[in-house]
Amino acid sequence: MIINLAFYAAALAGLSATALGAYGAHGLVAAPALVSAFNTGVQYQFLHALALLLLAIMLRQRASVLINAAVVCFVLGMVMFSGSIYALVLFGTKGIGFITPLGGLSFMVGWLCLLLAGRTWLRFK
Repeated sequence: MIINLAFYAAALAGLSATALGAYGAHGLVAAPALVSAFNTGVQYQFLHALALLLLAIMLRQRASVLINAAVVCFVLGMVMFSGSIYALVLFGTKGIGFITPLGGLSFMVGWLCLLLAGRTWLRFK
């Protein structure tokens, strides 16, 4: 189940990041600071889409509770971090700005889970 989430979330995040990146580069009309923030959201979404793809591959090799947790953290991080930035720039939604750092924290927890998973995953042959 979690491997499906990792794979499909990676594909969907990559697809939507490409579309949003194109919109940000060619159609977004906003103050330069907002365009920069939007591009940061796209960049983080792309990077974590690739990380999710790696996690799906890792899960095909060997299941791990920590890798599962990293998948969940990366998905939540993309929704909260990138999603809140998109909402701010596109809709002027300022009331959810507190979610952005929670998304960043979720990314960090996901990377920590991957680091801890590596202790046992890398010994597996």
